[in-house]
Amino acid sequence: MTAKFAWAVLVTSATLEAVWATALGLSDGFSQALPTVVFAVTACLSMIGLGVAVKRIPLGTAYAVWVGIGAALTVGWAMATGVEPANPLKLLFIAGIVGCAAGLKALPAEKAGL
Repeated sequence: MTAKFAWAVLVTSATLEAVWATALGLSDGFSQALPTVVFAVTACLSMIGLGVAVKRIPLGTAYAVWVGIGAALTVGWAMATGVEPANPLKLLFIAGIVGCAAGLKALPAEKAGL
């Protein structure tokens, strides 16, 4: 697997994280069938994708990027749909999360020294 493919899988997995987090909120404690099924399927696919990505990307970097992108997309979707209010500071902090994730991707790959 190439590094480029691993990063594509990781970003896709992070997007699925935002989907499952949103579906979790919509499931009303797993009492709504469709959001519960969407949660279960996308959570499994998201975890599988993360597992595949860490074969090529260091775990700490992959997990930080996965969580950061997933969190930013989840909050962004909540603001876009009116579930959560948007304000300039919140947008700034979300941009910071995305910027940090991009920064981790931009770093050169290094082997851990002993």
